[in-house]
Amino acid sequence: MSSFLRSYLTVAIFAGAAVVLVVLMLGLGSLLRPTRPQAQKYIAYESGVDPVGEGWSQSQIRYYVFALLFVMFDVETVFILPWAVRVKVLGSYGLIEATAFIVILALGLLYAWRKGVLRWV
Repeated sequence: MSSFLRSYLTVAIFAGAAVVLVVLMLGLGSLLRPTRPQAQKYIAYESGVDPVGEGWSQSQIRYYVFALLFVMFDVETVFILPWAVRVKVLGSYGLIEATAFIVILALGLLYAWRKGVLRWV
């Protein structure tokens, strides 16, 4: 067997072992965990309010959009930090690319701000 195929065989063996390990752990968990079905566990739940009666309403979409904006700018930070560490190696090309990235995200933030997504009222 060639070394090329042997490397793929190694990956396949590890992938198979990972699948077997996941199946075994989930099976072991289902055998060991207690099962106590209760009616309260199966009702819909949103923001701490039971979905019955007059007082229930769905959450507004702007809370989800606000959370999505937070995640987007959190991911931006994850991409900016490695760039900041390697800024000397990347040179002017890296500076131009990072500036374009930041400008695109700033335009998204400006758009969300102008649409009123960032207001909590």
